[in-house]
Amino acid sequence: MTTMIDPAISDVASVEGIRDHFPALEREQDGVPVAYFDGPGGTQVPQVVVDAMSEYLLHHNANTHWRYPTSEETDALIARSREALADLLNGRPDEIVFGQNMTTLAFHLARSLGREWGKGDEVVITELDHHGNVAPWRALEKDRGITIRTVEMRTEDGRLDWSSLESALGPRTKLLAIGAASNALGTITDVTRATALAHKAGARVFVDAVHYTPHVLVDVQAIGCDFLACSAYKFYGPHIGVLWGRREMIEALDAPRLEPAPQESPERLETGTQNHEGIVGAAAAVDFLASLSAAHRHESRRKALTSTYAALHARGDALLERLWTELAKIDGLTLYGPKPGTPRTPTLSFTLRGYRTDDVASALAKRAVYVSNGDFYAATVVERLGQAADGLVRVGCSCYTSEDEVGRLIDGVRALRG
Repeated sequence: MTTMIDPAISDVASVEGIRDHFPALEREQDGVPVAYFDGPGGTQVPQVVVDAMSEYLLHHNANTHWRYPTSEETDALIARSREALADLLNGRPDEIVFGQNMTTLAFHLARSLGREWGKGDEVVITELDHHGNVAPWRALEKDRGITIRTVEMRTEDGRLDWSSLESALGPRTKLLAIGAASNALGTITDVTRATALAHKAGARVFVDAVHYTPHVLVDVQAIGCDFLACSAYKFYGPHIGVLWGRREMIEALDAPRLEPAPQESPERLETGTQNHEGIVGAAAAVDFLASLSAAHRHESRRKALTSTYAALHARGDALLERLWTELAKIDGLTLYGPKPGTPRTPTLSFTLRGYRTDDVASALAKRAVYVSNGDFYAATVVERLGQAADGLVRVGCSCYTSEDEVGRLIDGVRALRG
């Protein structure tokens, strides 16, 4: 029987072709190419992104909204960047807010929303989340006297307990803060379903899509949420955060701001002079992802992104399947989170009996295989799994991850068993 290949996948650049764009992959350690499995903490950057940032700083650098060429060029570049990020998230350019990172944006949004709330109001968070989507809301307990309700994680598979979510939502719920994907376990949560439940209860929804966005093409219209945040440095861009919010909601916020600053969305939520080169670089990262698809030559950027993401998701699933299957054979190794074939990203975590996670990461680093370890700011997840003392070893596949690198990682972990 002939296997049918989705044209959208076959028309996307090969892994080898993708790797050619990343100068970091030329790095060697003791004559061995470095394999980067630390993508969940921050991906490597393609040359085109660096070039775009350099071009801006060297030839267009200025502050905004003044009547001379470099300032007008800066305004135009920022406007084009909002268009690019809007295409990535399926929002509108006037709903794209830039900031230092997702955590800073979440704190800013929490302060803004919190001015409307008081004692007796409730915010629902989850145990699965990075604490960047926990601490901003917990701060309102002290500042505004609100109540935090926490949705439980099922430790057996690292997934959200939906009955716990339904119980947590109620008539006093003002906001559901929920992650689309766990940066520790790779779990993908059905945030569309969660949003519908929250809206039925009369609450707004903030989605942390930092770990989700590198692996699944975001569609804020389909999700139906009210706010969503991501970070460009997780999808091959510079260190900058992005917040999407419904325009009418942004403009209704009592946001901390300077009186002369713009009142309109999206600048209403942007404080001070922004990281212009980072904004330009974030857009270049979106264009890079779109350019991996042959569709970018004759289709819209969103259409090209759809093809790219379909291919990268399929490749990531295949790499994850191999990693999970082979690591599971190693004596004393425990894998955490959802199994392959279920909604998840190509990120997995494990522990190895008899070895501290620092020791595992260091041993792999000596073989030029870079992985991260610890709690990854998903401290509640790690605590619930009983690994708070030492954390987990985390492995993440990115668009440039090759089969050979996966084999080297597996061999490196096996070698620890002798």
